[in-house]
Amino acid sequence: MGKVTKDMTISNVLQMDRGTASVFINNGMHCLGCPASSGESIEEACAVHGIEPDKLIKELNEYFSNKAK
Repeated sequence: MGKVTKDMTISNVLQMDRGTASVFINNGMHCLGCPASSGESIEEACAVHGIEPDKLIKELNEYFSNKAK
């Protein structure tokens, strides 16, 4: 499984694994189906929603690491 980065879009990550939706939602990002989710980077979406991008990226990568175990 690839590593999640700030320049990826939300839809890219959801395509990798739909289970990541819970990570986004738990971090206050409820816009998973909006058109912007496929057009802006995770970093840009975090800026719009006042979310710390490094924290979100860390949790997304932990999700994939834990799933691989």
